[in-house]
Amino acid sequence: MKRIYRDRDHKMLAGICAGVGEMLDIDPTLVRLALVFCTVVTGFVPGIVVYVAGWFIIPEKTDL
Repeated sequence: MKRIYRDRDHKMLAGICAGVGEMLDIDPTLVRLALVFCTVVTGFVPGIVVYVAGWFIIPEKTDL
């Protein structure tokens, strides 16, 4: 089972979209575009709150 981590190698802000893209085996750019689209459609606040919450909740990937 794959786990979600914030990817520090391919991050733009916190690495959340890169981590989700890696977990789902898709390009992180598609995840970023989906996040921006959903954030704009829902009125900005829910998307921003979810992203900031993920920043604190999702652990950063370690190279163990």
